[in-house]
Amino acid sequence: MSNDSTIGFFEKYLTVWVLLCIAVGIGVGFTAGDSITVLSDWNIGTVNVPVAILVWLMIYPMMVQIDFSSIRKVSQNAKGLGLTVVVNWLIKPFTMSVFSYIFFYHIYAAWVTPGDAEQYLAGAILLGAAPCTAMVFVWSYLTKGDANYTLVQVSVNDLILLVAFIPIVGFLFTVFGIDFTSASGEQSIGIPYKTLVTSVVVFVVIPLVTGYLSNVYLRKQKGEEWFNNVFLKRLKPISIIALLSTLVLIFAFQGDKIIQNPIAILLIAIPLTLQTYFIFFISWFAGKFLKLKHAICAPSAMIGASNFFELAVAVAIALFGLNSGASLTTVVGVLIEVPVMLSLVAFANRRRY
Repeated sequence: MSNDSTIGFFEKYLTVWVLLCIAVGIGVGFTAGDSITVLSDWNIGTVNVPVAILVWLMIYPMMVQIDFSSIRKVSQNAKGLGLTVVVNWLIKPFTMSVFSYIFFYHIYAAWVTPGDAEQYLAGAILLGAAPCTAMVFVWSYLTKGDANYTLVQVSVNDLILLVAFIPIVGFLFTVFGIDFTSASGEQSIGIPYKTLVTSVVVFVVIPLVTGYLSNVYLRKQKGEEWFNNVFLKRLKPISIIALLSTLVLIFAFQGDKIIQNPIAILLIAIPLTLQTYFIFFISWFAGKFLKLKHAICAPSAMIGASNFFELAVAVAIALFGLNSGASLTTVVGVLIEVPVMLSLVAFANRRRY
């Protein structure tokens, strides 16, 4: 990573630009109406092509810095990987469910019907059982996390996700009495292997391979100094611009739904936000207790706090339908994620050690 640690004007006020892009996206979606479906329906399998390209551009600047020769040393960070596994799979899905249940069924009882409460809880469970596999590269990049560790951390998370997501969701749906009859009428959760595999290939494998080949070629042709002090500096703004463009696009797709349900959006956002901070600080202070260095502790805390919202949204739509409360909850997860995660990035950077 470049030695330049200064924060420019654009990055310093990144939260402001994020909020502006969300507002612009919602406005575009609301005014464009059905015409926005030209982009929202441009899919290959379960992946939206415009969003995939932008997410790829967010992740590539992190991937191009990975030194594969040092990945063999990842066993030195076993405590960080252990922390990630425990928080992501033994704590997060259950605290998300408890937070959401308390709010939707009790605190909001005067404003939310039992049917809506069940739907909102279902969406929250899907988010809680899907820890981040793509955006964590961005959060790690912004907190100067160890790129090699982040790659292995995400790989481990992906492997666990393949076998643990559906059992955890099914268990929690049963515990909280949620009727998970799918949109097709079948009362079962089929493992969304197509969504999982496609997402891993698009958001991890492709930028990883491209980043590796770029790294090897450019270092050989231009040298270490040019690569670190010229190329990486020029590349740095691309990740942020792609992030902001992704927000405009995602919220343009959902703008009409958000405008029509402003109170529901607020009610759903509160427990999701509290859960995000709660999980981050559990991981952060556990990492400090385990004496993890900052470059390991920061991405370990970020991966649990962030969500694999692409998977959560896809499964919510498949099970409950596009206009369901569960789908709305997963969309709100996207809405709060970037501003909240940026605040945690700022926290981690202020406390770099």
